[in-house]
Amino acid sequence: MNEGRSMRLPQDSWQKVKEGFFMEPDSAPVKIPVRIKNTFLETAQLRIPNPELLINVVRLRVRQLAQGHRPITQTNAWMEFSDIALKEISEGKLGYEFPDAAEFVPVAPPIIDAEPLVNVG
Repeated sequence: MNEGRSMRLPQDSWQKVKEGFFMEPDSAPVKIPVRIKNTFLETAQLRIPNPELLINVVRLRVRQLAQGHRPITQTNAWMEFSDIALKEISEGKLGYEFPDAAEFVPVAPPIIDAEPLVNVG
C-alpha cells in the first residue's frame, strides 16, 4: 500500500488533527489524593493514641525497613513499609517507651586558674 511513503494532508486537516489529539484541557488538572490504607491504622491508633508519636514510631520503623531490616510480623507482597510498620504496632510487636529518669550527665568542675598569666613568659 503506502509503505515507505508519507501521506500529504491539506494544511487545514493537519491542524484539526493536531488540535484534536494534542490540545491541553481547558479545565484545571484535578489532583487525586493518595489514599492511606487504613487496614492497620485504626488498631495502631488504639495502641498509640497520640498521632505525632504514632507518626514518629512509623517513620523510624519505615527507615529501618528501607535499610534492610526484616519485618517482625507476617507480611504480604503488596504491603508497603508503612503498612508493615502499622501492622507491627497494631499486633503489639512494636512500641515505644520514655526513659524513666533523665539521662545522667556528669558535671565537670570549672577550671579556675587563680593567676592565669603567671606561667606565661
